[in-house]
Amino acid sequence: MSKGIEQFYLVREDMLTEAMQKTLEAKELLESGKAKKINEAVKEVGLSRSAFYKYRDGIYPFHKMLKEKIITLSINLEDRSGTLSQLLSIVAESGCNVLTINQTIPLKGRANITLSLDTVSMKMEVSKLMQSIRDLETVIKVEIVGSGS
Repeated sequence: MSKGIEQFYLVREDMLTEAMQKTLEAKELLESGKAKKINEAVKEVGLSRSAFYKYRDGIYPFHKMLKEKIITLSINLEDRSGTLSQLLSIVAESGCNVLTINQTIPLKGRANITLSLDTVSMKMEVSKLMQSIRDLETVIKVEIVGSGS
């Protein structure tokens, strides 16, 4: 690891220590207003104050790290009338702002869409947006291919 440069890792929830998971729960209680003070939050989740203070500034849910950022999605879909309109409706409902949109010429009944989205005003988690897109009958595959500020 390089000194002075912060390194970030994407880690699946079940790989986190119990103290890290409880820190996330306590932070959620505080953010939602269900707990007014740190003492209340840590007591509710069964965590020591020292463990909370150790992890609180270093662990965040993935969707929070994507806030105030740009994400780029690659979407493979069937070439059918109205498909792009349905896709853009889902994006609009999420509160994201479309920054760029690129569509390949459909070949063999399929096209690729690349969307760059500003997530500042997003009303849902990225995972929910991705699932809503996946649920479209014409979507073959959707994935995040980039994120940044």
